[in-house]
Amino acid sequence: MKLYMSVDMEGISGLPDDTFVDSSKLNYERGRMIMTDEANYVIEEAFKNGCSEVLVNDSHSKMNNLLIERLHPEAQLISGDVKPFSMVQGLDDTCAGAMFLGYHARASMKGVMSHSMIFGVRHFYINDQPVGELGFNAYVAGYFGVPVLMVAGDSQAAAEAEELIPNVATAAVKETISRSAVKCLTPEKAGRLLKEQTAFALRNKDKVKPLTPPDRPVLSIEFANYGQAEWANLMPGTEIKPGTTVVRYEAKDILEAYQAMLVMTELAMRTTFS
Repeated sequence: MKLYMSVDMEGISGLPDDTFVDSSKLNYERGRMIMTDEANYVIEEAFKNGCSEVLVNDSHSKMNNLLIERLHPEAQLISGDVKPFSMVQGLDDTCAGAMFLGYHARASMKGVMSHSMIFGVRHFYINDQPVGELGFNAYVAGYFGVPVLMVAGDSQAAAEAEELIPNVATAAVKETISRSAVKCLTPEKAGRLLKEQTAFALRNKDKVKPLTPPDRPVLSIEFANYGQAEWANLMPGTEIKPGTTVVRYEAKDILEAYQAMLVMTELAMRTTFS
């Protein structure tokens, strides 16, 4: 059985703010080590519970955070940027299940370091369904018929996953106090919880169904300001909803919608505020 893991950073235990997740800041190297250790807890338990292959995709920022020299020796790692499918690179129908580790709540919601891809996004929608990184990635998994078996992160990410994916296992390794403060489990205790929930998720896998995306989905992105919407609207096929900062794109499938989101958010980041 092949397991896919997408590993983000903001939802890792012990990481309360951007000094742990920004490569230019003080606590980043500590954050990388804790992130790699958390991934290892899940990988080790996956191999103990019937997985013959574990594919790990580094899914934070430049996507080169996980320390391969510390990673479980039997895992495979996708690392680096640019990836055509970003946080879900390598996920396909050969995977029996997916797990999302280190995840956070979507933009505009309560949760430690909550956001959706970039800090200029207020909301993502697929048709009328609001989604963040977690939901969008789960839809891509669903396109390939792959269920998301477990989501680990802060308490708000866990709640978001439970609302979106029936019977999903969750591991809340820290409790949100504010967007930059959390009550954390220690790494050792977080590791025990991750092992327990990984084992449970793999036993429970037949009860979790893939999150099936809609046919011909309409992607809508609400940006923080009009300049970001203008940049995103440079992508062919998009339109700005009049009187708003919402940019719409009618996609042929969820994979095209996902890549459209990547292009639109990359363009939006070119906006200046001076």
